[in-house]
Amino acid sequence: MARRSVAELSAGFVVLIVAAGFLAYALATSGAASVPGYPLTAQFDRIDGISSGSDVRMAGVKVGTVIGTSIDPRTYLADVNFTVSNAIKLPTDSSAEISSDGLLGGKYLSLVPGGADAMIKSGGRVTITQSSVSLEELLGKFIFSVTDLVSSLQKSGGASGGATHDTGAAPAGAGSTQ
Repeated sequence: MARRSVAELSAGFVVLIVAAGFLAYALATSGAASVPGYPLTAQFDRIDGISSGSDVRMAGVKVGTVIGTSIDPRTYLADVNFTVSNAIKLPTDSSAEISSDGLLGGKYLSLVPGGADAMIKSGGRVTITQSSVSLEELLGKFIFSVTDLVSSLQKSGGASGGATHDTGAAPAGAGSTQ
């Protein structure tokens, strides 16, 4: 009996070691690790889907990580704190926008470099921002506009419901008399 419990413990230990190895591999290759760099901030009207750990990308390449989000109690805007790789220097007229990884993908902070000669210093702020677009809000507006269009067409008689069309053909049996 003691021999069986030692075998079970050994098997369990091996399973835990393998699981830890898979976890370490997944973390190392997923890009979830934060990118070391200098801190910046930006303010947005809405940041749906952005949270600590979200990617900061430039031209689709990860160059930083979101390190925190909060609300400014004076302006009620969302503050996003993030890092940018020390190798990347952003001009002062650069912009930040909330983008998504496709229709159902996650959100990330996208940086678009400007053309100014002066660079944003560590701890600085990106002042040109574009907030997150809510897919649900856009879909709701689309549905409302379509139903409004259908309703106005029905009121003006533009819909073909019940209307008869004259094809110009004479009814059967109504021919010319000889």
